[in-house]
Amino acid sequence: MPVPRYLLTRLGQGVVTLFLASIVVFAGVRALPGDPALAMAGEEASPETLAAIRAQLGLDQSIVVQYFRFLGNALSGDLGDSVRTGTPVIELIATTLPVTAWLSLYAIVIAVVFGMAAGALAAANQGRWPDLAVGGVSLLSLSVPNFWLGLLAILYLAVGLGWFPASGYVTFTEEPLRALWHLTLPALILGTGLAAIVMRQTRSSMIDALAADYVRTARAKGASRGNVLVRYAMRNSLIVVVTIVGLQLGGLISGAVVTERIFALPGFGKLTLDSVFTRDYPVIQGVVLVVTLAYILINLAVDVLYSVIDPRIRVAGGGNG
Repeated sequence: MPVPRYLLTRLGQGVVTLFLASIVVFAGVRALPGDPALAMAGEEASPETLAAIRAQLGLDQSIVVQYFRFLGNALSGDLGDSVRTGTPVIELIATTLPVTAWLSLYAIVIAVVFGMAAGALAAANQGRWPDLAVGGVSLLSLSVPNFWLGLLAILYLAVGLGWFPASGYVTFTEEPLRALWHLTLPALILGTGLAAIVMRQTRSSMIDALAADYVRTARAKGASRGNVLVRYAMRNSLIVVVTIVGLQLGGLISGAVVTERIFALPGFGKLTLDSVFTRDYPVIQGVVLVVTLAYILINLAVDVLYSVIDPRIRVAGGGNG
């Protein structure tokens, strides 16, 4: 299948997925316990006040009318206003999403660099102490919950040694180096689990590659150990790494809730948590739709990267060329 046709097919599938997600999100949010009108007006509000708020928000209309009005507004870029603050949802997302995006991107860079380096070290020394040490560290990274690791990091690295700030955020447009400094500790915590996964997959993939016939041929022709590791074994493990990163990036964006809460970052996760606690329907719907769109675009980018990394792979998932 030609690449343009494949991309159009995937985009069409993405649109259908987004439409189905909008239905699920809309129905799911309406199924949440609690009344947004009551959350806005307070427990002491009169029935007349609650009815007026419901009419203002359109909550007194049928569920079908509410959905199509939400869908029509979303298609025009209007995700509504927050029932808690009155701020347009699109403005709240535009303010908080960059914080989480930078944090997730930084965490992925850390995870890929440390994970691939450790995986290569373990594969090159299979069965020896570096392999065992890397395996132990990865098991520990996967076993310790992020919130506990974050608290320990704040206690010892921020409060004790003063190497990093314990909280706060600075935008990259204002002070890039200071912004990087503020995000380093949260990104380390967020990327720890992903680094362990990348390490394990890189090690496994490289061990398989090092036992392959083409690697033995390269060695027989006099290729150096470093050249075999980097050019042949590690290159072939990139497909696995790209797959993992693609799958985990969406999870990092939605899973940054705990990390942002611990380090008091004004990101997407904090916005999501606050909107759930206050029954802020428009914000919840907007956040979930944006996360769904991010998943679709990331998966599309991963599929395209497959053919870039390995030309033998055809985007149709067919045979070898």
